[in-house]
Amino acid sequence: MLENMDYKVKEIKEGVKLHLINTDKFKTNLVAVFLTTPLNRETITFDSVLSAVLRRGSQNMPTQEQISKELEEMYGATFDCGINKTGDNHIFKFYLEAINDNFCPQKDENMLKTSVEKLLDIVCNPLVEGGHFKDEYVNQEKENIKHIIEGKKDNKAMYAQDRCIEEMYKNEIFGLYKYGYVEDLEKINSKNLYEHYLKLKDECKIDIFVSGILGENDETEIEKNENILNLKSRTPNYIVSKLEEKKNMEEKQVNESMEVTQGKLVIGLDININNEELKYDVLVYNSILGGTANSKLFQNVREKASLAYTASSSYVRYKNNIFINCGIEINNYEKALEIIKQQLQEMKNGNFTEEDLQNSKKIIISSINSIDDEQDTEITYFLGQELTNNNVSLDEYKEKIEKVTKDDVLNIAQKVSVNTIYFLKN
Repeated sequence: MLENMDYKVKEIKEGVKLHLINTDKFKTNLVAVFLTTPLNRETITFDSVLSAVLRRGSQNMPTQEQISKELEEMYGATFDCGINKTGDNHIFKFYLEAINDNFCPQKDENMLKTSVEKLLDIVCNPLVEGGHFKDEYVNQEKENIKHIIEGKKDNKAMYAQDRCIEEMYKNEIFGLYKYGYVEDLEKINSKNLYEHYLKLKDECKIDIFVSGILGENDETEIEKNENILNLKSRTPNYIVSKLEEKKNMEEKQVNESMEVTQGKLVIGLDININNEELKYDVLVYNSILGGTANSKLFQNVREKASLAYTASSSYVRYKNNIFINCGIEINNYEKALEIIKQQLQEMKNGNFTEEDLQNSKKIIISSINSIDDEQDTEITYFLGQELTNNNVSLDEYKEKIEKVTKDDVLNIAQKVSVNTIYFLKN
């Protein structure tokens, strides 16, 4: 699949998969565990508090100080965890990065085995007191999550994007805020949070990734891990991302006022396609529209008209949307919107050059080439393949981009429509 890289997937038991990326590009092993579960209004706040509580300690490492001490003894290994909204799923992610055994000062150590043990101890064997999570940890993390939710307005660009999605997906699970809702925090206690955890652990989709220089016995050693052996088989409860045809929506305009020095304009576009193969055409379309410094949005809205501090677009492939983001002077709103809509029409009219097409394809292929430069980026790529049941190697990915023609991009342009225009002003 890739030079110096070998990728293998094995279902250890139903609903639990082991992904092995054998690569000699790094001096570290990266172990990652992902728990995937559907987004749900009733449980989304439970999920975010749970993610924070799990990082506080396990039965064998009951405090963050103890976790830090153990990591330090592993030659300064690093641990991190968090939660993401990906498509219609909530994904708990846990990472532990440690030096590869080939580079350890002591040659008799099995750092990979230790890494897997420590990480799965945190995920599968959390600190429990009296049949529930530690009250102190739960109460502290509820307060921390409350601050995160209340502070979402601090990053105005991110807030505007979230609000645009919320308006586009009203009454749909993708419109939920990934950290949940303050009013739900009071429902959470150490007992019902632990019950939620037990249910999640037995029902969610579990993917365990190991990236690094792997020996011939490492796969067997990982599978012998006690926490893996104790996991139950399950029909995994998650939502496979599939393209859905978009209904023709009437264009919505939403204005919101806040103390801001710069207006934030976010335009949510629908792409009405139901063929997975067309996603590669959409990537090229997005790149020409607003994905690079040579794009139509950047050149026409920011450079020529000087109407925006920033002007770009991004493709959310799990939901088949493109989001245009601009930071503008508030009194430039009407003019900026007019020029943005002109660029969408220019794309529909085929007013982009072969050079635009080739440059965009080169930039996309360059970004594909860099996927295996970082272990976590590579793991994220393969997780995306797993969640969409879409097994495309990086070489195949590049080939599909290479094949995109001007007519293919023009075809996508006809299927793009404005869903929601969101403007944050003062």
